[in-house]
Parts: sequence; C-alpha cells; structure tokens
Amino acid sequence: MEAVATPGFERNSSETVTTAQLIDSKNAKSLIKGLLLSSVISGLLLQSAQAAAPIDFSDLVAQVAPAVVRVTVVKKMTKEEQMQQQLPEMLKKFFGNQVVIPNQPKPQTEQKSYGSAFFISEDGYLLTNRHVVDDVKKVIITLSDRRELDADVIGRDERTDVAVLKVKGDHYPSLKMGNSDLLRVGEPVLAIGSPFGFDYSASAGIVSATSRSMTMDSAVPFIQSDVALNPGNSGGPLFNQRGEVIGINSRIFSGTGGYMGLSFSIPIDVAIDIADQLRNSGKVSRSYLGVYPQDIDRNLAEVYHLPKPEGALVTKLSPNSAAVAAGVKEGDIILSFNQQPISRASDLVNFINRTRPNTVVSLGIQRDGKPLILSAKLKPATADDDAEAKAALAENDIKNTLGLKLRDMTEKESSSLSAKGVVIDAVDPDSVADRAQIEVGDVIVRLNNRPTPNIAAYFAAQKSLPKTGVIGALILHDNSPRMVGLRID
Repeated sequence: MEAVATPGFERNSSETVTTAQLIDSKNAKSLIKGLLLSSVISGLLLQSAQAAAPIDFSDLVAQVAPAVVRVTVVKKMTKEEQMQQQLPEMLKKFFGNQVVIPNQPKPQTEQKSYGSAFFISEDGYLLTNRHVVDDVKKVIITLSDRRELDADVIGRDERTDVAVLKVKGDHYPSLKMGNSDLLRVGEPVLAIGSPFGFDYSASAGIVSATSRSMTMDSAVPFIQSDVALNPGNSGGPLFNQRGEVIGINSRIFSGTGGYMGLSFSIPIDVAIDIADQLRNSGKVSRSYLGVYPQDIDRNLAEVYHLPKPEGALVTKLSPNSAAVAAGVKEGDIILSFNQQPISRASDLVNFINRTRPNTVVSLGIQRDGKPLILSAKLKPATADDDAEAKAALAENDIKNTLGLKLRDMTEKESSSLSAKGVVIDAVDPDSVADRAQIEVGDVIVRLNNRPTPNIAAYFAAQKSLPKTGVIGALILHDNSPRMVGLRID
C-alpha cells in the first residue's frame, strides 16, 4: 500500500514532521520497546529455568561416597520366625501330599539384613543406627572398593538409636561433620545409603522441618526431609550442600513400609555427643531435672493467661530432684531453658537430654502469671529416674478410650477442690465423654467405682472398663459432685 501525503503537524516554529515520518518513528519506538520487552522476558525465563533446575550433586557424591559403607548383619531368627518357615511342613502333616508348595527353601535359623554406616574417623570408627545392629550375631561392612570387613559393635544407645562400630586398620576416608543447629527449612540435602541392599544409592530433597519429636520421651529432635529413604538406608549419612554430614538417616513415616514422602534423621550434633561417650566410657550419661511436663493447648493457654500455646506445664515433681532444689513448683510453666524458648514439652526433654549432668541451667518460669528465673543444677539420671520419667510420659500418651485429655491436679487445685482427681483438659468431639456432656475443667474423682486421684490411677481404672456397656464416673463440676453414666459402644 502506497503512503499518502498529508499535511504536516506543527511541533514548533522551525520543525514540521509528515504523517509518514511519524508512522516510521512510532514503528521504530515500538520495535525498540518490543526488543527490550523480549530481552526482559528471555532473562526472566532463563532465571526461572535455572531456579527450577535440580541441584547437581554429582561432584559431591563422588567426593563423599567412599566413606559410606553397606552394613550386612547376621541375626539369629526368633522362634516365631522359624515357625513361619516350618508352616508348609506342618500343613503337609494335616493334608498330606495334597499340599504342593514349589521352590520352598530349607528352614533356616539365621537371616541377613542390611543397613548403612559411615566413617567418622580415619582409624576405623563408624556411625550407624542402633536398630541396624541390635541383637546381631555378626556385622560385616562393604567398602566402596568391594572389600568386606568384620566390624565390632563398640556401643549403642536405645534412646537416640545411635550405635558405634569399629573395624581394624587405618587411613579410612572419613567425613566432615556439620552443624545441624544451623539447618534451615527448605535447604537442599542429600542422602547416600544402601536401600534394599543396593550399594551407594543417592537421593536428594529438602529439609521439611527441624526439631521434630516423634514421641514425648524421645531424646532426639529429628530433622524431617522429603529425601527418599527405604529399608537399608538406616544408618547412612544426610549431607548439606557443602558435603558436611548433618544427620543420620533413621526412620520413615509410612503406612506401607516404604517411602511416602516423610523421612527423619538424627541431628549429627546429638549423634556425635552420644558416639563420644560410647567410645570413651562405653555408656551414655544423661541429666535429670525431675519434672513431669505437659504440652500447653489452646484452653490451658487461656487458663494461664498465655498469649499463645507455648511452654511446658509442670504437672508433678519427683522428690529430692534438681527441680525441687531449684524451687520449681507444680503448676509452673517452663518457657525457656538457658534462654532457649520452649514451644512444647518435648523441647524441654530434648534440652535436658543434651545437657551434661551437674550443669547449672537457667529456667524461665511463669508462676501465677508472673515471670521468674530459677537456676537448677541437673543431677545424673539413674536407671530408676529414667524409667520413672518414661513411665510418666507414656501415661500421657496412652490412648484414652473415653476421648479425654487429662492431667494431674496442681498443688493449688488440690488445696481448693473438695476431692482429689484428674483434671480434664480436652474432650474429643463425638467421643464417649462428649456424648455424656463431660466438659473441660471437670475433675474425675472415681471411674467405674475406682478412685482416680492421679493419672496412674485413672489409667489403671480404665484398663478395667468393659468393651461395651454403661459405667459410672463421679466428677466434680464447678467443685460440685455429679455422677455421670458413660455408654461404651
């Protein structure tokens, strides 16, 4: 199409521009803008592609893999496992030759299983999980050059699931330890191990959470990740991007027995402390404060005038304990341990377990709505102390068939109420207790004609309940006694 001449537009007294020139000028500007926009978009797409690209761990794997080993253990089979192997022969006794089971292996008294481990020193010390080498007859490790060596179990700790192995020799490739306390959620991590016995299998992911407690009495604030772990990965190392070990791969959360996106590793700081004690003395020494801690939920936060559910509520004290000597009282809420905040009861347990005996610690307390700082000298935990603490925490974790969350009375509640019992902190919706219109704050004094002055007595009474039927419970509602009928379906 031919350009048509049109009168010019006056810009100033000395310059005029024709329409064709104006169109060309606009096209030029549009072209420049388009090029600039295209350049910006290309840059953004490149950055997006780079961000989406997986991290290349290949150099790191080549560097650290020689220090990771496969663990083969020989275990003596239990009587139940041996009976399962003999089941086909038992069936033949009843059914004769009518039962044909092809390729049936000969009965065995021993079996092999696999795990992983890694060198922490050049003189042959390795770390792995306790459950990998527990109750085993023989331990063999396989190096990256295919050599097989017999390993001795130097020590193992049940509470942390850490074990130390030792092989003869020297100049083994050892790994560098990192600081698991510096881990951040979202940070890339790498695992190397022997899932299902396959050597040197690497898998990568990110840190999903830190300080994850699996049980109330756990001595481990686990690292949670989405790294694919499977049977055989147990005991292997978890690395950060710098090739430092920041955890021991320990367990998975699964409904099938295989990986389902949740993996848990023992922080290396915890593991090395345990390993040092096992190497030096053959045992692990722990501290004991002497408190029975409980989580603070929404209702308790309101009762104790807390801005949010946080801290560990002291429901009971052990006689002659470090807590009693420090002046801790039942009903206190421990909000910090050596200036470290406590979000839940398990945090307090973890801090105590990671502190050496005879250490003086600072406890941040809230009592009657007022802040208080107490100093406590932790005592060494005895076997009786440890068992008592685990039993008390286990009582809190027992499944309550009536749908109640309970706690012992505080000293203040005991003095103000007309009878002793257990206090209801929460009622599950549509539970047996909920249908009987039992409320938060009620106190159960008797259950099924048995007194319940404390948690232990309550759970003892609960064990006697029938599977179905109606049982009676005497409760205090606003300090007034009331008998309630509970129908168990």
